[in-house]
Amino acid sequence: MKQKGHLLIVDDDADVLHTARLVLKGHYEQVTTESSPLRLESLLRRESVDIILLDMNFKTGATTGNEGLFWLRKIKEINPYVYVIMNTAYGDIQLAVESMKLGAVDFLVKPWEKEKLLSTVNTVYQLALSNRNVEKLKGRESALTQDIDAGYGQLVSESEPMRAVLAQIDKVAATDASVLILGENGTGKELIAREIHRRSLRCDEGLIKVDLGALPESLFEAEMFGHVKGAYTDAKEDRPGRFEIADGGSLFLDEIGNLSISMQSKMLSVLQNRSVTRVGSSKAVPFDVRVISATNQPLYTLVEEGHFRQDLLYRINTVEIELPPLRERKPDIRLLCLYFLKEYGEKYQKSGLKIDERTQRQLANYPWPGNIRELQHAIERAVIMSEGAVIGAEDILPQGKGKVKEAQSLRVEDVEKSTVIRAIEKHGGNLSKAADELGMGRTTLYRKMKKYGI
Repeated sequence: MKQKGHLLIVDDDADVLHTARLVLKGHYEQVTTESSPLRLESLLRRESVDIILLDMNFKTGATTGNEGLFWLRKIKEINPYVYVIMNTAYGDIQLAVESMKLGAVDFLVKPWEKEKLLSTVNTVYQLALSNRNVEKLKGRESALTQDIDAGYGQLVSESEPMRAVLAQIDKVAATDASVLILGENGTGKELIAREIHRRSLRCDEGLIKVDLGALPESLFEAEMFGHVKGAYTDAKEDRPGRFEIADGGSLFLDEIGNLSISMQSKMLSVLQNRSVTRVGSSKAVPFDVRVISATNQPLYTLVEEGHFRQDLLYRINTVEIELPPLRERKPDIRLLCLYFLKEYGEKYQKSGLKIDERTQRQLANYPWPGNIRELQHAIERAVIMSEGAVIGAEDILPQGKGKVKEAQSLRVEDVEKSTVIRAIEKHGGNLSKAADELGMGRTTLYRKMKKYGI
């Protein structure tokens, strides 16, 4: 199959043009020849060219190579990314050095053999292709990082509990210490993980997130450690796992409390050895990552109950950051309301919306069992549905007073969800008391909250 590249050969020797075209046209989709460099500028401005094979002398009897150097400079001014191979009948090493300094990638001496021409052009084309793919990947990574980070906004806080969290971030961010982030659903654990990475010495590399709670056990090794071609039926090519992909950067292991004992053992082994072995391979691949983990599960309770390995816990919790629920950071509720009001006002073209003082007091007294995520969604809904300039409590809180309406449906799931929410509200967001009221353990309550998005 022909390569998709466009080659341009510029030489005043018709025999050279004819021979080069014959040799290369069977290997590349487009081969263009020019006998004069005077048409180079217009051609480069209207067409995309990958490689130029450029003669160094165009005047009869000229041997200095100055013309070639002049046109090399011109080409690089027009398109600094095009790859240029210099072509001369005089093997002058000084010319080769000068050409390389000006941006040429290789140097051919005429008369060249066909095999030498094809080999040189192929090598340069593969270099061009490789660099283009690297550029594309870097651009894609940069765009994805910007998009992802944009979706998580800023840390908005002035409360005392969050000051302690921010102080911890200041101390730990620049280190390579493993960090475990604990907190209820919706408290902003991923935002904290991203903030730690942004302030770290690895900030120029990627932050790779893995939602362990959504990763089936059957896919765990392939996703985390990678696989080689043929390792199993669908393994049609070699593929790196998340640890290899995150090499040099940070790996965010979200919902680590959901790992089964079997998965925990494999994770511990990899973290201890700092290397992975792809599925179907026997070769250990070392990695260098900073591990940040998060969970809403009570890990210490799970350790006591035998559901979480103590040695894995000690491996991931060099530094622990516990995020307070929103009900314990009441001064932040006003700030967050204003932040989300501005964000969604701009998004839905409803700028200028306000929340009055009476409503702010009601919002501060609501327990927010879903934490920041619940507040964010409530503000977004209120902005979308707003008809006036002022948003009231009835637009944000359930039933306007933080009371949850009885489930209209008799479906078991709807009734259970309503009961769980009422129990949490009854005890002001105290999950231990809510769990006792419901006759279940905290771990079971966490699972119910996750199931129903509470």
